[in-house]
Parts: sequence; C-alpha cells; structure tokens
Amino acid sequence: MSQTNVLVLVGSLRAASVNRQLAETAIAVAPDGAEVIVFDGLGDVPFYNEDIDVAGSIPAVEALREAAGRADALLLLTPEYNGTIPAVLKNAIDWISRPYGTGAVKDKPVAVISASPSGNGAQWAHEDTRKAVRIAGGKVLEDVTLAIGGTIDKFGDRHPRENAEVAQQVADVVASLVDATKQLVDA
Repeated sequence: MSQTNVLVLVGSLRAASVNRQLAETAIAVAPDGAEVIVFDGLGDVPFYNEDIDVAGSIPAVEALREAAGRADALLLLTPEYNGTIPAVLKNAIDWISRPYGTGAVKDKPVAVISASPSGNGAQWAHEDTRKAVRIAGGKVLEDVTLAIGGTIDKFGDRHPRENAEVAQQVADVVASLVDATKQLVDA
C-alpha cells in the first residue's frame, strides 16, 4: 500500500469548533505516505431511515459511503453534547454501517479523539463513539485514545496545532491508524 487514506468525521458542524481544528491538525501532522481528508458533508446527511436507504437516492449519503469506502482507516473527532455522542456523528456511523455486515466501516481501523472545554475531555462521548463504531463493524484501536479536556484554557484563541504537546498526540493517533492499516495488509 503506497498511500494510506484516513477519512476524518467531525462530530461538530461548527466551522471554528475545536474538534474541526483538531481535524485540521491531523492533516498538518500526518506522516509521509498518509493522506488525511475531512468529510465536510455530514450536515447534509439525513437521519438514518431504512425506508430511504436506496442506493443512489441521496447524494450526500452516497458521497459519505464512497468516501468511507475509499478510506483505509477512519478518525472520528467528537465533542460531547449532553453527556454523549453528537447526533450528526452517530448518524454518520449508522449510514456507513449499512448494509449490515458489509458497510463501508467494516473491518477498517478506527481511532477516536474527543475534546471539550470541561476537564472530562468528552470522555462519555469518546466511549460512546468507540462503542457505536465497534458495533458497526469498525476495528477500534483499543490502545489508542486521546481525550483533550480544558480546551478553552489549553488553546485560548490559538489553533490546537500550535500546541506542541497536542499536535504530537494527534500525530501519534494518525500514525497508529497508518500502522494498523499496514498490519491488516500484512496479515
């Protein structure tokens, strides 16, 4: 495998969210041979409904599934909304898990990064995201976790990539995803 493609799904639709900025950081710190791409259309994907899940009928869903299908690995970034995973991210997981047993996430390495202003670092959303994507068929990297708390104090009005410690932590997560894809190829 010459190039590893990592698809990033961000659970916040806000353009300037810390989680969006962490996705940008992942792009900036990706190792050589890895392409990290953020899927920007989650706000256009309707809530999952089996009645409307007909191949080719919803362009936003087709784009999501195609992007996930082309990816070698997935990186999910999540804030915490009311103690759990944001609906937009859970919805994306639902769509890429179908058709059941053969969805675009099946057997792909997945890592989760969570971030929030609270000291908790969105741990509950982190755990719920890992659970949902594992049940959906993704191969969650069990030993790779990154939950960033206190984001307001940690970053202020600076971009997370300007924080050397956080940038290195994100780089380590992306590198782990790349390594996991190579292990799957070698297996």
